Amino acid sequence: MANDLLLLVKACCQPLVALLVLTDGWSAYPGSIRRAFREKVKNGAGRGRSRMLAWPEIVIGTVIKKTAKKRVVEIIRRLTQGGAFEAIALLAASAGGTQLNTALIERLNATFRERLASLTRRCRHAARKVSGFQAGMWLVGCTYKWCWPHHERSRRAAKAQARHGEVPVTPAMASRLTDHVWSVRELLTFRIPPPAWVAPKRRGRPRTRPHACKRPVSVRPRPLLRLRKGGLCPPTV
Repeated sequence: MANDLLLLVKACCQPLVALLVLTDGWSAYPGSIRRAFREKVKNGAGRGRSRMLAWPEIVIGTVIKKTAKKRVVEIIRRLTQGGAFEAIALLAASAGGTQLNTALIERLNATFRERLASLTRRCRHAARKVSGFQAGMWLVGCTYKWCWPHHERSRRAAKAQARHGEVPVTPAMASRLTDHVWSVRELLTFRIPPPAWVAPKRRGRPRTRPHACKRPVSVRPRPLLRLRKGGLCPPTV
């Protein structure tokens, strides 16, 4: 599950860029991150297996929260890979705070649990089909990113512009994907162009071409007329 998740994260990233990945204390995350963010590099010319080379600027941080009586009593922050100065610089560039934290993903998870009843721990609403559950996840996720202004980012935008109140800013606007707050109608009616067609890969052994044969194949010419046996013989008495 961690491998599949990190492959999806890699598909959304620009190749070979500096990246800060913050996770909780699950021990499977660091290995999955290292396996996901690597590329095949050929050692030399000719045949041979390619070498898997990891991305050079990957910083992995871990945030562990200890609770007692349903309250957070201690937060442990540590770096599994990379340096502290690199992590602080990447964190400042992403506007995600001044300390290593997982607040953004926790807020997103809380939003999903609040707006989709199938994700709550104690609930009588069950997801009967996987397709319906996935559609609900896509709808909640897209409206959260494009349609609903983020309170903290809106407050920071108003402070930067020296304006009173809040300037509505969505996560998509903060990521510079759009310049306005989308409506739900605009989101649902937006047309996405289909991907380019790719020819399917043929399975099995490739067909042998005539010019690729090593020995020429002799073809026996077919007769123009086939005579029945005894057709030219005189009839017997």
